[in-house]
Amino acid sequence: MNLSLISRPIKDELDHFNSLFKESLRSKVGIVDLIAKYIIKQKGKKIRPLLVLLSSKVSGGVTERSYRGAILVELLHTATLVHDDVVDSAEKRRGLPSINAIWKNKVAVLMGDYLLSRGLLIAVENDDFDFLKVITNTVKRMSEGELLQINKTRKLNIDEKTYFKIISDKTASLLSTCCEIGAASASADPGKIAAMRNFGENLGIAFQIRDDILDFIGTSKIIGKPLGGDIKEKKITLPLIYALSNADKSTASSIIKLIKNGKDKNNVMKVIEFVKESKGIEYAYSVARNYTREAKKCLEKFPASESKLALESLVDFVIDRKN
Repeated sequence: MNLSLISRPIKDELDHFNSLFKESLRSKVGIVDLIAKYIIKQKGKKIRPLLVLLSSKVSGGVTERSYRGAILVELLHTATLVHDDVVDSAEKRRGLPSINAIWKNKVAVLMGDYLLSRGLLIAVENDDFDFLKVITNTVKRMSEGELLQINKTRKLNIDEKTYFKIISDKTASLLSTCCEIGAASASADPGKIAAMRNFGENLGIAFQIRDDILDFIGTSKIIGKPLGGDIKEKKITLPLIYALSNADKSTASSIIKLIKNGKDKNNVMKVIEFVKESKGIEYAYSVARNYTREAKKCLEKFPASESKLALESLVDFVIDRKN
């Protein structure tokens, strides 16, 4: 199953979204317009607008408000990516040089601010205050999750509870927002809106766990990020948390030492081997599977439709994806 098959029930709506999104980025200021056009070139998977539109279709039908919601979340997501590349000093984004690599950090930070404010303005101009309420809370959660992870990475003391707090705030909050906004744009039924919000939260957690598993088993050809990238950045994720919690004290402290000197390739490979031998990957995968089951349960209150089937397929895609 791939994304183009999953998006088939809303193919026309996605095409319409893409043209509206391009329009929303336009600016009379030359440099802003130039960078906006460059952002459109960096084609992403568009999972977030896909979620908004499928959620609205399954909840009653795509409306003008659904498109505005999809633009809002995609602008917010793009803003966070632009800022993340500055924070991480990333040279590349989706195979092209990052904005900070071309225009330097100051311009990239300001461009991220511009994207966020464009999204908020679109919501304000159309009185979509319910969207604003949801999205501003999401920005707060995403920032808190990122800061908590930075703080814990310094100390290398992440336990399972903290890990779930981080990924729920950093990743799942935005996917849950996409689904909530999508449902709210099509229905006033609080039950439907809550079900879609919970669907997005469970999907987001499964998505992030799968991402963290790929760091231990992927190859850069497939996933576009080098094997062990998280270990090099001293990010402690679920497979490693499980392996460390089941190791004896001296093994655990020697593994932590290897992570502290994480830039060395041999050290990284030793940590990966340790996680594999400790069944950390199987454990993380079974936890992710539980979240995908919960996500599918949330869809039970919606009638059968192509869009519902697409959302169920998206759950499978997230857990089985190779990138």
